[in-house]
Amino acid sequence: MKNLTLFFLLLPAFCFSQRFELKQLTAGKNTSMRGISVVSDRVAWVSGSNGQVGKTLNGGETWEWTTPKGYEKLDFRDIEAFDDQNAVVVNAGTPAYILVTADGGKSWRETYKNIDSAIFLDGMGFWNRKEGIIFGDPINNKMQLLKTIDGGLTWNNISDNLKKKFVMGEAGFAASGTTIRTGNDGKVWIASGGKVSNIYYSPNYGKKWKVYHCPIIQGESSTGPFSIGFSDAKTGIVVGGNYLKDKEHTNNVLLTTNGGKNWTKPTTPVLGYRSAVEHIKDQLWFATGSSGTDYSSDGGQNWTNISALNFNAIQKAKNGDLVLLTGNRGQIYQLVLPR
Repeated sequence: MKNLTLFFLLLPAFCFSQRFELKQLTAGKNTSMRGISVVSDRVAWVSGSNGQVGKTLNGGETWEWTTPKGYEKLDFRDIEAFDDQNAVVVNAGTPAYILVTADGGKSWRETYKNIDSAIFLDGMGFWNRKEGIIFGDPINNKMQLLKTIDGGLTWNNISDNLKKKFVMGEAGFAASGTTIRTGNDGKVWIASGGKVSNIYYSPNYGKKWKVYHCPIIQGESSTGPFSIGFSDAKTGIVVGGNYLKDKEHTNNVLLTTNGGKNWTKPTTPVLGYRSAVEHIKDQLWFATGSSGTDYSSDGGQNWTNISALNFNAIQKAKNGDLVLLTGNRGQIYQLVLPR
């Protein structure tokens, strides 16, 4: 497929021009991709509906696709990859499954299954190669929390560690796998939405939790935070909105400087509903969603729209500079930063 490249000349308020390039890598596959894990400048994995998992070994130039046998109808909403051989994938919906591969996706091992009619897993984060956590919608008003200490081979239910119960209508969103974020030394943040919005924070690998109110738009099942990101333990951004009204931008982006305890509005918001936010470097952030993509070069205070293309997720390489965006119909784009 011939690459389709979009160029944007961006002029922030302080008149310093930057040019970002959105470069189409692939499209046309019958999958809506919300899971993305960029390992390095060469290796990245994606996952989506219809049981699809994709992998690149050359920075996105070509992709290998696989469908785990027996799981062809699942919607894999999140994926965590450690290298070109090892990855963990989780689906949204009932039954809930967690699969692990150790041979680059050639074969998959089921390491978790839950047939409860209320189970719905929303997102996954890892602190390191072995220790990770998954959260899901509440069952009997209790957030579902699963933890692994062996790279996803086994999972322990730690839901009882969180004492606060969800209120009726409070839940998580599985829009991009980023309503959960892990940080150094066992830190983890989880954002809930719907009827009310809260930030659930643990400083010690999910053993104990604190709860902070998040004053983003909320009150309906389609509203709330759809992604949260941190540049360090204190500085973070939450984005979201109302996915049924994705061009509206009322109170759908907030900033924190104390680890999620308090939130403030930016000067200039993102242009519409956003399902993913990502810290790129220094003060540079990007947010994307079904109605477009925005960037901020001042730590989230002012946002500039660069595209109206529909995306679900964005992620920067854990070790490197590669930034990828995923969307519907198998589309994967690379965000090329100015040098």
